[in-house]
Amino acid sequence: MGRVTRGDDVTPERRSGDATGAEPDPARWRVLAVTLAVGFMSLLDVTIVNVAIPSMRLGLDTSAATIQWVVSGYALSFGLVLVTGGRLGDAWGRRRLMLVGLTGFVLASAACGLAPSVEVLVAARLVQGLSAGLLAPQNTGLIQELFGGAERGRAFGLFGLVVSVASAIGPVLGGVIIALAGEEGGWRWIFLVNVPIGMVLLVAIARLVPDTRVEVGESDTRLDPGGAVLLGLAVLCLLLPVVALESGATGLLWLLVGVPVAGWAFVAWERRLTRTGGAPLLDIALLRQTPGYGNGIVVGALYFTGFTGVFLVLSVYLQDGLGYSTLATGLLLTPFAVGSAVSSMWAGRAVTRMGRSLVVRALGVMMTGLVLLAVLAAWAQDRSWLWLALVLPLLLAGLGGGAVVSPNFTLTLADVPPRMGGAAGGALQTGQRVGAAIGAATLITAYQLGSGDGGDPGAGLRAAIGTALALLLLALAAA
Repeated sequence: MGRVTRGDDVTPERRSGDATGAEPDPARWRVLAVTLAVGFMSLLDVTIVNVAIPSMRLGLDTSAATIQWVVSGYALSFGLVLVTGGRLGDAWGRRRLMLVGLTGFVLASAACGLAPSVEVLVAARLVQGLSAGLLAPQNTGLIQELFGGAERGRAFGLFGLVVSVASAIGPVLGGVIIALAGEEGGWRWIFLVNVPIGMVLLVAIARLVPDTRVEVGESDTRLDPGGAVLLGLAVLCLLLPVVALESGATGLLWLLVGVPVAGWAFVAWERRLTRTGGAPLLDIALLRQTPGYGNGIVVGALYFTGFTGVFLVLSVYLQDGLGYSTLATGLLLTPFAVGSAVSSMWAGRAVTRMGRSLVVRALGVMMTGLVLLAVLAAWAQDRSWLWLALVLPLLLAGLGGGAVVSPNFTLTLADVPPRMGGAAGGALQTGQRVGAAIGAATLITAYQLGSGDGGDPGAGLRAAIGTALALLLLALAAA
């Protein structure tokens, strides 16, 4: 197999610790800690800005539709490069891609925090999202390479913990930062805090993460620019009109016609490359021949479609609808993060024993929590103890959500060859990012329609949660 150049010249056989009896890399847990810290920071920036929208509007004196691109632009560019970033890591080494991606992320974060206008802020967020898209698939690729057997399930459990908690705790941290730094300029520190943390992590990556450059013969280091362009075009045609819809623009919906065309062209191109001995961006055969892979992508995409937008809706409901402060809104959403933290760790250990049934049961628990949320929030909306009514359903939803993400990663990537681990993981995360973007647009639209002309926030919340439950029911059926 290939070589790893990291001081002691550790081979992949030693790193993986798989069924061959090879000795696992003794540094694997430290490497995982570094990569998960990087992943947490990039995923946190998806949701941390949700509660900062009023602060950004005030500080930059701009409209809600324009500032929405600060949220949506990141999701758009993030989703564009996940598979390409994974393939680059497979071919050229994960440490190299992590150093490039994190450098771009840190510089873009500084540009966001110092942005003199909303146009500069949106442009910097696009670059920040592209950099995050290069970083994210290296997490799953390294787990595939460094861990095997039951340890891989535990490692993916930690990764699922990061995904769930980063999504849930973003509004909390955003609220705390703005409360400390002030309403008008506090949003800048949401981005600037990434700079010192990112610089420390750059040193840690350079020192700890293995350089997984592959020898000739183990994996083709050639790239597939044609496939990258076609896949990027398909994702762009899907995400661009969706994120534009969040800010009220409908003029780009015609681009959706290009999704099946670009998707078909991508599949045909990848199959042709495979037949002619080329190096495809993503081995399409994985979808047919790898047990659970295609289905896992569907489950993950549908879950994120139904789940991610709930936080955006709750932020709007509590702040704009009920007048809660940014900090209070963030703290009210904390029980979900607590529940996710508890269940993610347990689910990572239990998935090897329970299999796909764990995902099914977890989805059922989460949906139960959302039903209770809709009922109790409507009942207690005009009472001072609304926060108490939200604790139990959000905790229950968090317990369910935390036990969905990590088992789905483990089961979906269990039989994927490590040589394609980055690209395959990137495809799985692309489904999640696309789902998150579609879900945010769908649920916020449902909230606005449900609120009606009278501006009833309770009715809007019930409409959005009902839509989320319908989407999660599809994920349950797929699981």
